[in-house]
Amino acid sequence: MTKAPTSRFKVEVLDGDRTSRREDVVSTEEPLELRLEWPGRPPEPLVVTMRTPGSDFELAAGFCLGEGFAVRPDAIHTVAYCTDIALTEAQQFNTVTVSLDGPPDREPPQRYGVTSAACGVCGQQSLDELAARAYDPVDPVEVPLDVVRRLPDLLRDAQPMFSRTGGLHAAGLFAADGRKVVVKEDIGRHNAVDKVVGWTLLHQHSRKGLVLAVSGRAGYEIVQKAVAAGVGMVVAVGAPSSLAVDLAREFGVTLAGFARGERCVVYSAPERITRPA
Repeated sequence: MTKAPTSRFKVEVLDGDRTSRREDVVSTEEPLELRLEWPGRPPEPLVVTMRTPGSDFELAAGFCLGEGFAVRPDAIHTVAYCTDIALTEAQQFNTVTVSLDGPPDREPPQRYGVTSAACGVCGQQSLDELAARAYDPVDPVEVPLDVVRRLPDLLRDAQPMFSRTGGLHAAGLFAADGRKVVVKEDIGRHNAVDKVVGWTLLHQHSRKGLVLAVSGRAGYEIVQKAVAAGVGMVVAVGAPSSLAVDLAREFGVTLAGFARGERCVVYSAPERITRPA
């Protein structure tokens, strides 16, 4: 069976001169191996990502869109846990196979290894490579300023596991009026984004008119995944990176960071954040 998203440990709390013992709730971190297959090609290992168990199929689907393997809306045929008899039960639920209906939209590399925030190439190479993929233009969504300011609180209200552990990131897709569409939590911010994007794929939910909110900083990989999903606005609680700003400006994504209280900093396409007349 799949692991729970949280784990319990007996701990000692040292507070000044006092020592107390209690049980603490900690975010679970487990490896997930993604495999890719298509007609005439057996499943092959693609990547290992460290994630919080839960919404594994959504994570896999979102990753395949974000990396350009499944750009077409109907490219993914099935997503399933691996039932290889050589694997233990625990390994089976840490291995997911994505079956495509045909050859991938981009040839997979030999193997990524374990994913990280480092892209391994220079900024311009990253932008050029992303531009070469067949993604549709991002949706030019317009969102009122008061909604942009409220998004961090709306996201925080939908983070039950963060309230218990204090150790998870979140990503959410919201309508332009602030209505929550889907929120997912994960120990990796990029995984959380894959989970919400993958949810739209597996539930055949349109991403037009939606804005992506993230609980941490907005690095390149966050904006890349928004571009792949056609989401035209990203709102982050934390700071963006320089490459994230370059990417947002290149592809017409409205990128807002430091969204806290009444303040936010808009780094690209500010005209799509509408103000009262």
